[in-house]
Amino acid sequence: MMLICPLCSTSLTDAQQGVVCEQGHRFDRARQGYLNLLPVQHKKSRDPGDNAEMVEARRRFLDAGHYAPLAQRLADLAQAKAPARWVDIGCGEGFYTARLAEALPHADGYALDISREAVRRASRRTAEVTWLVASMTRIPLPKTSCQLLASVFSPIDWAEASRLLAPGGGVLRLGPARDHLIELRQRLYDDVRDYDEAKHLQGLPAELTLASTEALSFRLSLETREARADLLSMTPHGWRVNAERRERVLAEPFEVTVAVRYDWITRT
Repeated sequence: MMLICPLCSTSLTDAQQGVVCEQGHRFDRARQGYLNLLPVQHKKSRDPGDNAEMVEARRRFLDAGHYAPLAQRLADLAQAKAPARWVDIGCGEGFYTARLAEALPHADGYALDISREAVRRASRRTAEVTWLVASMTRIPLPKTSCQLLASVFSPIDWAEASRLLAPGGGVLRLGPARDHLIELRQRLYDDVRDYDEAKHLQGLPAELTLASTEALSFRLSLETREARADLLSMTPHGWRVNAERRERVLAEPFEVTVAVRYDWITRT
C-alpha cells in the first residue's frame, strides 16, 4: 500500500481498523474493506456523489452486460500499457474497475469515488483493488507514483493527473462521442445539442499530450422498461427532465447508439 494522508500528505500505515499518518491523522476502514479518505472539511455536502438509487441503477444496467464491449476494450488497452500501478478515478460501483483488475493481475490497483454508496458496493466486486472514498482533486497517492490513470465517463482534474503520473505514464479516458445515446436525447429534448467530444482536451497542462485516440460504437436495444429506466437514471439526463418526457423514454422499446472514444494522454 502506498497511500498518503489527504490532510498532510505524509505516508499512511495500517493501524487498528484503519490507517494512520505520521502526524496522527486516522482514517477508518469500513467492514466492507474500503478506506474513507475524504475528510469532512473536503466535502461540499454531507453525503457527496451519487446516491444509492443512482448507484443501484448503474449496477443493474452494467451487470446486465449492456456496456460489456466498452469494458472489454478498456481492459485490453490498459493491459497493453502494462502499468506497475494504476488508479480508477471516479470508479462508481466498480464495474469497469473489476475488468481492469482482471486484465492487470500483477499490478498495484486503486479505485476511488467521492460517493460512499458507490464505493461500498464496488468493494464487493474484488479484493484485488484498494478501494477508497476520496476526492479526485486530492488523490491520496504520492507524486509520480502511477503509470496509468483510468477515467470512465468521469471528470478529470488534469493538474492532479499530472502530479500522479510518472514520466511516460498516461490517462486512459473513456468518454462519450458525438452520437452517444442520440436517440435517448432526441426523446428528451426538443433541441438536441451535439457533444463537443474533444472539449476535455482544452485544459491539458503542457506536460500532458494526446498520444492516441480510437472510437467504438454499436447499437443497443433497450427491450425492458427496467433497462430504459436504469439507463436514464445513470445519466445526467435523468434528473433534468419532467415526468412527461421521462414516460416518453420508458413507454416502449427502442434502440440507442452507444458511441465512445478512448484517449491515451501521456505525461512527457
